[in-house]
Amino acid sequence: MQRFSLSWLGIWLLLAGLAGAEDRAQPAAPALPPRERFHLYLLIGQSNMAGRGQLDEETAISSARVLKFTPENTWAPGTEPIHPAKRSGKGAGLAASFARSMADADPQVTIGLIPCAVGGTPLARWMKGGDLYAQAVTRTRTALADGTLRGILWHQGERDAFEEETARSYGDRLAGMVADLRADLGAGEVPLVVGQLGEFLPNPTHPGKYAFSKLVNEQLTALPGRVPSAAVAESAGLTATGDNLHFDTPSLRTFGVRYAAAMQRLQNSQSSDR
Repeated sequence: MQRFSLSWLGIWLLLAGLAGAEDRAQPAAPALPPRERFHLYLLIGQSNMAGRGQLDEETAISSARVLKFTPENTWAPGTEPIHPAKRSGKGAGLAASFARSMADADPQVTIGLIPCAVGGTPLARWMKGGDLYAQAVTRTRTALADGTLRGILWHQGERDAFEEETARSYGDRLAGMVADLRADLGAGEVPLVVGQLGEFLPNPTHPGKYAFSKLVNEQLTALPGRVPSAAVAESAGLTATGDNLHFDTPSLRTFGVRYAAAMQRLQNSQSSDR
């Protein structure tokens, strides 16, 4: 009986030690800066916002002073993939180089990314009443307990380029979504940057799909004329992965820098108007 008790005691001690080791292996929660110096950016749209570029050491970007909001609504170091990876080894996106540019422009701030993009999704799901709209609002409101919303990044439209009707109404519908989103977040005219679809669309790789991508791009390019504090990140010269649908990693890095430049212009304009 004594041997039996000691055996169970040994197992308990072993399990306790393993549990302690697992706890020690978990990365510590990052220390958050003061709220006014924690600049948050909402990332919404479909797969080219989520990121489908190849990740490797050569294309890695520093995550110093960059955090991401996890699916568990906690803050973690802003390493890629910023959005949960769809496939193993994938996940480079434009958000990392955007955040790096914004952090480098102001050494006094930390950048917080709120990733909400979902691949293959139409604008209808991002409009008020849609499931993805509701999810983005809920996650952003939660994140705002820790920081201040300084901008919204949008890249979407490939799915709405399937049909002429959704492509032709895209601008009006997107403008309405932006107005609703800003109002529901109490964000005033928080800057918005939208990105053009790739110039490689449409293409023979996807027969019958994305036929109206140029029409969607016209709507995106015209958006600043109908939405205040909005700007466009151009896709000129950017190239695709082998699927001729998603931007490749070098292009995503360039795209993120273009988003950052557009965002900084909007923020500087707002500051000068005050």
